[in-house]
Formats: sequence, C-alpha cells, structure tokens
Amino acid sequence: MARWCYRHRLVVLLLWVGALFGLGFSASTAGTNYANVFSLPDTDSKSAYDLMEKAFPSTSGDTDTVVWKVDDGSVRDQAVQDRIRPALDDIAKMPGVGAVTSPYDARGAAQVSRDGTIAYAQVTFVKRANEVPKELVQDVVDTAQKAERAGLQVDLGGQAIQRVQEPPQGLSETVGIVAAAVVLFLAFGSFFAMTLPIAIAVFGVGTGLFATQLLSHTTDVPDIAPLLASLIGLGVGIDYALFIVTRHRRGIQRGLEPEEAAVTALNTSGRAVLFAGGTVCIALAGMLVTRLRFLDGVVIGTSLTVVLSVLAATTLLPALLGFLGPRVLSRRQRRRLAAEGPEPEGASGLAARWSTFVEKRPRRTAALALVFMAVLAVPVLSLRLGATDQGNDDASTTTRQAYDLLAEGFGPGFNGPLQVVTEGGETSALVKGLEDTPGVARVAALPPARGVTVIQVVPTTSPQSVETDRLIDRLRDDVIPSAGVKAHVGGVTAVSKDFSAVTGDRLPLFIATIIGLGFLLLLVAFRSLVVPLTAALMNLIAAAASFGVLVAIFQWGWGLELLGLGKEGPINAFLPVIMLSLLFGLSMDYQVFLVSRMHEEWVHTRDNARAVRVGLAETSRVINSAALIMVCVFMAFVLSGDSGAAMAGVGLAAAVALDAFILRTALVPAAMHLLGDSNWWLPKGLEKRLPHLAVEPKEEAAPSPGTRADGGPSSAVHGFVRTAEGEPVAGAAVTLLSGGGRQLDRVETLADGSYIVSVPAPGTYLLAAAAPSFGSRARHVVVGEGPLVYDVELAEGEVDAVN
Repeated sequence: MARWCYRHRLVVLLLWVGALFGLGFSASTAGTNYANVFSLPDTDSKSAYDLMEKAFPSTSGDTDTVVWKVDDGSVRDQAVQDRIRPALDDIAKMPGVGAVTSPYDARGAAQVSRDGTIAYAQVTFVKRANEVPKELVQDVVDTAQKAERAGLQVDLGGQAIQRVQEPPQGLSETVGIVAAAVVLFLAFGSFFAMTLPIAIAVFGVGTGLFATQLLSHTTDVPDIAPLLASLIGLGVGIDYALFIVTRHRRGIQRGLEPEEAAVTALNTSGRAVLFAGGTVCIALAGMLVTRLRFLDGVVIGTSLTVVLSVLAATTLLPALLGFLGPRVLSRRQRRRLAAEGPEPEGASGLAARWSTFVEKRPRRTAALALVFMAVLAVPVLSLRLGATDQGNDDASTTTRQAYDLLAEGFGPGFNGPLQVVTEGGETSALVKGLEDTPGVARVAALPPARGVTVIQVVPTTSPQSVETDRLIDRLRDDVIPSAGVKAHVGGVTAVSKDFSAVTGDRLPLFIATIIGLGFLLLLVAFRSLVVPLTAALMNLIAAAASFGVLVAIFQWGWGLELLGLGKEGPINAFLPVIMLSLLFGLSMDYQVFLVSRMHEEWVHTRDNARAVRVGLAETSRVINSAALIMVCVFMAFVLSGDSGAAMAGVGLAAAVALDAFILRTALVPAAMHLLGDSNWWLPKGLEKRLPHLAVEPKEEAAPSPGTRADGGPSSAVHGFVRTAEGEPVAGAAVTLLSGGGRQLDRVETLADGSYIVSVPAPGTYLLAAAAPSFGSRARHVVVGEGPLVYDVELAEGEVDAVN
C-alpha cells in the first residue's frame, strides 16, 4: 500500500483534498446540532427531572441574567431605573428574545437584594444556548453594559453569555500547531520535513471534526466532543507522522532510495502507528462501559478523528513523501550524504550516553523515578469530583462578576438552587421541614402544575461546596422521609452530585477494562507476559501522578492565576474517564514505539541488555520530541475558553510529559534491565494459543545450511576485535546470527583479540560483538563462497542498531 500511494501520489492527494473540502462543505451547510445529554437512570435527580418534564412539557430557551449593583443608594432609585429600564426594553424587542423579567415589574419584585444594592433581570431566549446566534447575544451584552456609569456596575451571566466571551474559535488549535511546527523544525532542521506532520494533522483533524459535526444530526454529541477530538487528533496526528518521517529520513541517510525508504518506514513505524492508533481507539471505547450517555458522543468524535489521523499517516504521508523525495532532508544533510556517503547504522550522542547510563545504574534510576512520581501523586488522595460553573471563570469575565454579584446579593447558594419535586399529596409538612433544615437559606413552593409541586430550595453554601453535597444527602435521607411524602431532589447541583457519584462508582470497572484490553494487545504483539504487566503498572503510575498535578492546580489553586484559569474548584466528574482513556491510549503509543524497537533487537540478538539499550537509544529522542509536541498542543487548549477543555489540556500535558520524560525514558528501561531475559518470557502453551499480530515486519528466513564436500562448514568469518587505539580485546563475545535472529555460532576472542565463527552457507548474516567494559557493535556481513575477514572495533559509549 505504501508503494502504491508513493507512486500514485497525485491521486492520493486529490482524494484527500476532495474528502476534506467535501465534508467541510456538507458540515457548513448542515450546521451543528450538539446536545449535552446527562442521562442518569436510577438516580434521584433523574426522577425529579422526569416529574418536572411532566409538569412543564413545553421547553423554553436558554435563560440568562443581567445583574447590576449600585455603590450608593438603591437600585430602586429613579436615576438607576432611568438607565436600566430602557436597556431592558431594547433587549426585549430584539428578535430571538422571548421575554425579559424585570425587578421593576410586579412579578419580579423578589429580584432585588435585601439591602437594595443589587438586582437582576432574567432574559429568556427562544432557543437553547448553543443555538442562539452569537451576534444576538453580543447585542444583548452591549445594550446592557451601555447602561453602566460611575457607581453603577452591570454584568451578565448564563450559558449563552459565556459563549460570546470565549476566544475566537480555532485559536487554541492554531497556537498548538504553531508551537508544534517550531518543535518539528528544531527536530528536523528542514522546512519541508516540518510541514509533513502538520499537514497530516490538519487533514486528519479536519475530516474528523467535519464528520463529527455531521454525526451530531443523527446522534447525541456533546459540545465538548469536537474540542476533545481536535485536542487528541492534533496530538496523535503529528506524533504518528513524526515517527514515520523520522524512520524515512533515517533510511535515506543510510543509503536507501526515497521510495524504498518510504516503504521501509511504513513497513516498520507504519505498523506501529496502526497498532498504536488501534490501542487509542480501544482505550476510548472503554468509556462505553460506564454507560454514561454523555460520553458516547465523545467516544464517537475522538475515535473517528484518531482513525482518520491514522489513515492520513499511512496513505497521505507516503504520497507527500513522494512529492518531496530527498528534500525531506535539510540541505546540509543532503550535501553531507553526497560528499560522505551513507551514514553507518548506529545511535550516538546524548541518547546513546543516557541509554548506557541507565544500563549501568538501573536501580538508582528506577528508585529516583519512582520517588518523583510518588511525590506528584500525593495530592490525588484529596481528589473531589464535581462540576465547574461560571464561578470558576476568570475574575475579569462578565460571567464571573455576575456570579459573584448574585452570590453577594442573594447568598452563595443562589447560583445553584435545588428543586424538591413531589407528585400529589400535601406538601405543607415538607415545606416546613425544608425551612427548618440547617443549611437552607430560602424555600419557595411554586403553584402545582399537572399534580406536580416544585419547591425551590436555596442553600446557604455555594453549589461546589462540600456542605451543599451534605445538604442534598440530608434532604434525601432524613427531611423528605420525615415529611411522609415521596419527593425527589433535582436541579443542576443535584445532577452534578449524582453524576459524580455514578462516575466514581463505575471508575474501577472502567480502569480494569482498559488496562485489561491493553494487556491483551501487548501480550499478543510482543509475545510476553512481563512487558504488558510492566506497561499496565506504568500506566497506573502515570495516571496517579498526572491527577495529582491536576488536583494541585485546579482543586488547590496552585498556579491558576499564572495560567489565567480562574478560580479553584472540584475536578469535573467526567474528566477522569475521558482523561484516563486518552492517557492510557497515548501511554500505550509510547510503549509500543519503545518496546517494538527493543523487541526487534531482541529477535535479532537474544541479548536483553543490548535490546533495551539499543531500543532506548534509538527511540528516546523521537519519543521525547513527540511528547514535547503533544505538551504544546495540549497546553494550547488553556486558551479554548472552555474550563473542561482547559482542565483536560493541562492534565494531559502533565500526563504525557511525565510518561515520556520519566517513565518511558527512565523507569521502563531501568525495570527491563533489572528483569533481564524474563521480559520476554511466555509459557509455551500460551504461545501456541495466541494469535499472531506483527508489530514489526516479518523477518527473512535464514539461509538453508550447506556443507562442503569434506563435511565442514561452507565458510567462516574471522578477524580481530580491537579498541579504537588498536589494543586487542580478550574475552569479547562474538555471535553470528541469521537474518531471522537465530544464533548460529558464538565464540570468545583469544588473548590477541582473534576470533573465528562458522558460517553454514553464503548469505547475509548479523555479526555482533560485545565486551563488559565496551559498547557493543553489530554489523550485517555478506559472506561468499570463501572465508570473510572482518575486524571489529569496540568503543565505549557507542550503541549500534540493527535495522
């Protein structure tokens, strides 16, 4: 497939461009129909909601609030009314505004605070918040705030109002792409190579978002789904292309033609990309076990974007590589290739030195990494799930100021009232019991409708307060049963509490599901029990540490002002499920790329120390570059204006950074060095029963053994093993292996450094040499009909790679 896409690059490019613009035109024509469906069967708040729907079947549009405060006098003063009344009248006349309830009318008399300094009006639109045109909402904001003067403050709150104060759509994505482009240019040193991952991400995310927008007309997709889909799509799209382009460039630098380098890159890194994308989708699908309908649309949007990003990386990318040819290298690299010829296979520099350091000091490395992650995980012990609201917005926003004014004038609980709903029966005893309950500020019973009575209960504490949660429990467990009626507690605050409780109850099953699925995938891919167990443990460590960071920032408030993220509060109840899905998927990506390279080396040499050393040396740089790109993309979503997306962005940025820079670069290789050959242990009975899933390309079969007429071996390889200074290396292990990794002969050098190994037949073999105090050396050797003389030079701090 890679070769076909490379040779038919124009056709592939036109197909992708047609798909992007076709989906874009269809999506823009159809519009959006996102819906936040918090369906919580068998919960008290759902029962209350069902009764309220029975009493009030006609659904009205979004209701927002205009709040004003005077520094001196009263809001009832004629001078204040002369400024506020005309503004409210103008708002009521706007097309799209259904009604305005003013405190200066008889039915709005209760909308003035006791001290008379704060009042509010309710503006009801004819459509839901996400359907109200932003131009109309902006007109409402501008009209209301024109009434401001010295000593008169006017602010607005509500879901529709919140939409117009968000940054321009696409700002976070643009900033993330620009930051990723800078990292890619520094990594590649080539403008053309830099554009490749960006192009793949744009096509993958673009088609994914347009498709999700179209699907919102056929199923319930929450409005946060496209944000999360673009967040994860940009990250994986750029990363997957980065892994393939890096392998392609390495192939060209080592003498392959661009077409062969592209085919080889797709046959190696491309396989890992397919596997990694599958693990991300499986981790995302794990959200379905929670049976929370709100998350179904998130699974659809994010999974679809990941699939399209993988498809772009494996089809569009080889086509683009065909257009670039050798220009995927920088000019300096092309000049060096022309002047000096292909580069040798090997890894050197900081990556090789770090790999050697980890091999020499695995216990110290593992201990330091574990202590660091444990310290970061401590705050997770105080994790509290809940829901953010406009009280968590930045202090400079009009929604946050309106929220604070309402809390100041009417009490902290005014922003999250409870609805006690009962059907039939006498409610006077219930109302009396509610009024006498500690923690209740006000109680107001609305006139019955269709036999259903709604009692408005305003707590004395804020919607996010622990005391409000306890009040809801007290009403359900004590107050309502004592009144002898059947009633249910609903409202936004009660729904948030029930959602948090349901999520917390189902979280263990969800975690067990995605860890179990990841374990099975890695078991099949790497034919090992220890590798998937290690990966599962590392995923749990990464999750604990990243949630510790999240709690410290968003719940404790450490650094919130620095990030411009408003006020501290509970962690969004849906975030653990979404974040763990994405984290486990991305962690599995890095595990696959790291261990697949180790496994490739293990198959060739059956030397665990060498396999871990080479795998880390060859992949750590690209994994760290990929992680840095993801951190930039995720952190850019702090600018999204959506508190949920900002929280997910910061949490995932911390998770990816810790996973790549601490776990995969230090703890995983250190643990694998300590475990030795047991990393690759698999019971023979299980080996026979497992299906075969090749993450690496199939190895070539070893040549058929041949013998001379006298019965001796067909040929031999002999020579000397020396240091860079020419000194002989005695006792060095020299191993001859087939192309498939089967050991054919193994000897130790004599005192003068000489060796000789037997060769069964002419062909290409792998000759590996290693000594305790030196770096290992491995080379492919081509043996003809006669003996081959081959000298090996060992140098400390150098790691060879077999490709």
